[in-house]
Amino acid sequence: MTKTFTLDVELACDFDLFGLVSSARDYSLAWVLNRALRLRLRRQPDLLLPLPGREPLVFSHYLHATEGLMLRLFRNRALVPSALPKPFLAPDVKEYDYLLAVSNGGEELSGPALVGHLTALDAVQYAAQFDPNTLKYKENLIL
Repeated sequence: MTKTFTLDVELACDFDLFGLVSSARDYSLAWVLNRALRLRLRRQPDLLLPLPGREPLVFSHYLHATEGLMLRLFRNRALVPSALPKPFLAPDVKEYDYLLAVSNGGEELSGPALVGHLTALDAVQYAAQFDPNTLKYKENLIL
């Protein structure tokens, strides 16, 4: 008889997470955010989410990093069509087109202040903040 052990790891997210509803393409949204928030979001290699026995899901990923601030923009829906019923980076919040993760945002790039900046942009129809620690698939957002 073989014993099976499972590793149960509780991950804690140390960033603020925002969901964006936008019909803009990822590069256009990154450009708008760069101009409005004085950032330098740069396209990164696509994020590959491996799935057992299937092709990986592919998501676009943009990064702005300085000494004190890290901001990541993810497309929430997979770039390549998938037969999966939920081809999302964060299926818990599939109503959002993009996810914005902010570490060390200070007062201007956190909470209600950032939601206000985001909703004022023409490219963003709706924005909301939520706790990433409540997401079932939060490990997809930890790089």
